Amino acid sequence: MAKQTGPTYDQIMSDLRRKVYSPVYFLMGEETYYIDQISDFMQNNMLDESEVDFNMTVLYGKDVNLDTVINAAKRYPMMSEYQVVLVKEAQQIKDWESLSYYLAKPLKSTILCFCYKYGKPDGRKKVFQDLNKHAVVFESKKLYDNQIGPWIREYLSEKKVRITDKAEMMLIEFIGNDLSRLANELDKLLITKAPNETQITPEQIEKNIGISKDFNVFELQDALIRKDVLKANRIIRYFGENKKSNPIQMVLAQLFSFFSNLMLYHYLPDKSSGAVASELKINPYFTKDYTQAARSFNAWKTMQIITDIRMTDARSKGIDDTGTESADLLKELVFRILH
Repeated sequence: MAKQTGPTYDQIMSDLRRKVYSPVYFLMGEETYYIDQISDFMQNNMLDESEVDFNMTVLYGKDVNLDTVINAAKRYPMMSEYQVVLVKEAQQIKDWESLSYYLAKPLKSTILCFCYKYGKPDGRKKVFQDLNKHAVVFESKKLYDNQIGPWIREYLSEKKVRITDKAEMMLIEFIGNDLSRLANELDKLLITKAPNETQITPEQIEKNIGISKDFNVFELQDALIRKDVLKANRIIRYFGENKKSNPIQMVLAQLFSFFSNLMLYHYLPDKSSGAVASELKINPYFTKDYTQAARSFNAWKTMQIITDIRMTDARSKGIDDTGTESADLLKELVFRILH
């Protein structure tokens, strides 16, 4: 599921499970989940319990320089075929140039893995070009919004569990594309569900994660689409009473995303479900929301709504506002959207 150049996450994990190892791995990227999954597997599965004490070295970039790493990598294993050297938070290492000498002739009995999180190094530098030639380089990118739903479904399908569309949307809205946090919350749902349950529902999410199935941004969006004034104001009132779990910035970000997509929808030449899903990068299940919303808000009104959301966001941050409560700002925004 992760997007990258070079070998995929699945290919790397398949090789590791088959004990097909490379001397050097360089894991990098904005999406930390896959980096952690690979490095955790290495730490927990490459060596037998009796081999770990003398042959597993875990270093942290903030505490070491590259010479320390290379010296550790040049040691020979003790009573084991391999030794493993994991360098976590490798992005904090400053000088990489001496790595090129090690890459030219790495020790075959050492498995050296760098975990370079939250970005990637300057690929123009020779040392990183050498890494691409002599190491397994994996780049883990953040998923696009339209990839999160399929990721959730695939994660659960491996456990023989399904999820309803609404439950999936609740998780996406509440957590976003933080895969590590999503995995933790999904694991919590899997642990707390009854043994005979094979589907995750909004009720389970409300009970175990604390997201209201009736009072959330998804339901507010639905109320606005249907121009249900009463429901929209009930939800806004709930948000005002539960500010911590419904911060105004999160609400505005979701509404801005939806109405920005709606503006694009208005000018799509092909408004079939498949074309809309592809162009807007959304789950096809939700294309019907845009069809309905386009009937409620023409292009001119949609642009006006986007402007109102921007103004509300600015006011929520103290710009041209003397401290209006977030609930009142949202109430005013809802009024502007629906009138």
